[in-house]
Amino acid sequence: MNLLHISDMHFGPRHWLGNSKLLLKKLNSYAADIVINTGDNTTDSLENEFKAARKFLNSIDCQYIVSIPGNHDKRNMHSQDFFRQYIEDTEVIRPLDLSSCRKNKLLFDEHTTGIKEHFTDFNFLRKITIDGTSILIVCLDSNELYKDNGYVDREMLRSVSHEIAKVSYDKIILLNHHSILDTDSDPLFNSSKLIEFVRKHKIGHVFCGHTHQLSIMKSTDLYHKHTFTQYKNGSLSSANTPNDTNMFMYYENFGTDAMKIHIVRAFIEGDRLRFEEEIITTN
Repeated sequence: MNLLHISDMHFGPRHWLGNSKLLLKKLNSYAADIVINTGDNTTDSLENEFKAARKFLNSIDCQYIVSIPGNHDKRNMHSQDFFRQYIEDTEVIRPLDLSSCRKNKLLFDEHTTGIKEHFTDFNFLRKITIDGTSILIVCLDSNELYKDNGYVDREMLRSVSHEIAKVSYDKIILLNHHSILDTDSDPLFNSSKLIEFVRKHKIGHVFCGHTHQLSIMKSTDLYHKHTFTQYKNGSLSSANTPNDTNMFMYYENFGTDAMKIHIVRAFIEGDRLRFEEEIITTN
């Protein structure tokens, strides 16, 4: 099973000036069974930005593309409608007990007009079977409306756990926008709750983005005897890359002893793109 990981495309004012056709040609040169997209598809959550992101995603040659929102995808009251219309049209998980939720602006009141969806959190599960192996992709919304920092609601984690318990699978991975191991100026404030969630479900692989900076980290909890690896991707096509380059990642033979991590960096050179690739072995 091969995974292609992209993040932080930032269509809109923060989108790069690189040649998207050449970038797509490079992406499509990798035999991906599943594409995972860890958020910030847009800059300001505008409809034209979501449309541009959808057009790009449709051009990736892969049957299964799983996308989650980033903080830049939750900038206005129409965000959840646009995200569902253009990026990921799926049934989201609702809280078991809405009154126990503490996340800000989780629900617009009934007097908010002009929108289809009043519930703003976008958590869902996607089960995909590749060559007889089923993988459950847990997609969590670590974003708060109108904010750059991250926050996961404890009641929503309980609700997602309730849904996971109904599903049988061979492998399980987690997608969320904010890192749960390292931090920046807009961190995931209650990352410990998400780490508990990862441990509870024996998740061994966590994928994220947000900081526009590569990081691959393995965390071992000696007391609970649980280890997981976090793959934090840089931005695919952002104009804002002060600490790293634009890039994508390809996980060859994912989850096996033969797994190889391809880190592919993209550099703009006039009308052309130059790519540099390095490969990391996990054993």
